[in-house]
Amino acid sequence: MGPSHPSTHGVLRLVLELEGEEVRSCKADIGYLHRGFEKIAENKTWQQFITWTDRMDYLAPASNNVAYVLAVEKLLGLDVPPRCKALRVVLCEMSRISAHLLWLGTHALDLGAATVFFYTFQQREILYDLYEKLTGARLTTSAQRIGGMSRDTPEGWLDEVREFTRQVVPVIDECERLLTRNRIWVERTRDIGVLSAEDAIAFGCTGPVLRGSGVEWDLRKAQPYLGYEQYDFEIPVGTVGDVYDRYLVRMEEMRQSVRIIEQALDNMPEGPINADAPKVVLPPKEKVLTSMEDLIHHFIILTEGIKPPVGEVYHAIEAPKGELGFYIVSDGANSAYRCRIRPAAFVNLQVIEKIAVGQMVPDVVGIIGSLDPVMGEVDR
Repeated sequence: MGPSHPSTHGVLRLVLELEGEEVRSCKADIGYLHRGFEKIAENKTWQQFITWTDRMDYLAPASNNVAYVLAVEKLLGLDVPPRCKALRVVLCEMSRISAHLLWLGTHALDLGAATVFFYTFQQREILYDLYEKLTGARLTTSAQRIGGMSRDTPEGWLDEVREFTRQVVPVIDECERLLTRNRIWVERTRDIGVLSAEDAIAFGCTGPVLRGSGVEWDLRKAQPYLGYEQYDFEIPVGTVGDVYDRYLVRMEEMRQSVRIIEQALDNMPEGPINADAPKVVLPPKEKVLTSMEDLIHHFIILTEGIKPPVGEVYHAIEAPKGELGFYIVSDGANSAYRCRIRPAAFVNLQVIEKIAVGQMVPDVVGIIGSLDPVMGEVDR
């Protein structure tokens, strides 16, 4: 099955052994994308690699940016201003909603429910318009910089985000009305691809795949970053660990993301978006043209790059698909000596070899969708 089957969500190939329609064994065959992100990170300057992180989970580029820059800032011992933290929270939660909307639309389409696809992609288009207004790009946004952000929000942008949060929840509710008690949907998802809590932990699963199995683990609560401890939100969990539970968890996660965004907008700090670190953050354009010292910093950062101290660091965030972490080793040069990425999709995907066994062939389609793999993150 695959690697170009429309329901494998990318170039994933599954080697299925069948007896009639029943799956006897399932092996995930990956490696068709040939990305090599980690080696690229070791051959680009620290700032240059930010744009490559967009291409990992390309459904949530802002989350990838944030995870990487937080790791480098941890290495530098650098703290960013409160406004930058709040904006990063907004962008991360927008990414979660956007990624879950695409998952919902395609997952429903895989199982024969086409209407939901149109509802979700309409909302996702609004989010892409917001990204375009902020960054100039719709998919590969690269909004983050080490020590801050590429730019502040344009006038009226935060109001448009608030308007989006007001109107997306009724759409999520409508999608739930179409699916949650739909007899066909329930029969295609309930008791399908059951993953126990013990197995989910043993496989190292994170994100909605882990929480769908009833494990209440979320890095935003367990190891807060960007001030997440100040936000009031809940962690939805499942009970059985089947495809249906993973669906319900992601639906509720979108509502919780809306809650977080609204709180961030209500308490959005004023002030700068970049840290006061001349040797890391590019100076404003007007200072480059009027100050010799700033001109020198600008020249050195762009030609040689920054040089973090010798050391090693790991930092992870709760990305839409689960724990996304960067382990970086620095030898004091202008690029990483070693970079290893811990992507959620790569780890979560391995459970398919266990939970697909004993299911029917059409159920494999539902199981793949419930794991929400993006091969850009799997084939690093």
